[in-house]
Amino acid sequence: GGRPYKCLECGKSFRQSNKLNQHQMIHAGGRPYKCSECGKSFRQSSCLIRHQMTHTGRRPYKCSECGKSFRQSSCLIRHQMTHTGRRPYKCSECGKSFRQSSCLIRHQMTHTGRRPYKCSECGISFRQNSCLIRHEVIHTGEQPYKCLECGKSFSQSSCLIRHEVIH
Repeated sequence: GGRPYKCLECGKSFRQSNKLNQHQMIHAGGRPYKCSECGKSFRQSSCLIRHQMTHTGRRPYKCSECGKSFRQSSCLIRHQMTHTGRRPYKCSECGKSFRQSSCLIRHQMTHTGRRPYKCSECGISFRQNSCLIRHEVIHTGEQPYKCLECGKSFSQSSCLIRHEVIH
């Protein structure tokens, strides 16, 4: 049981030392895995593989309830909870419940005010690494998410998904 391996940078704990080592790369800023299609770099090979699906448009995981498709099985599992209404992760501070443990952890930062993810370009801090990554494109101007239908590019996957509805 337990999570004996703790990140000294942000306090997140892990069951295995290799998971801690992998996590610590987000603080070190190392991005050794590069997409040959658009040049975007990633800290983990699994993130690169997931990203490459944005270029191919592959969504192999389909919800049997509503037919919506996903790039990852974990996204399908998370989505399926919207049909069941299950929210197993509860905040001990305020009682709010969440579908994912990561959402609970992110929420708990609203009580502490911690913002561990800082932009090296302008110094703005964020509660979530994903928000920092989304913010960083304003400095680089990159638009790695391309519509396969018309070729238009976007800086965020959510903007591409919203755009794809018009086709």
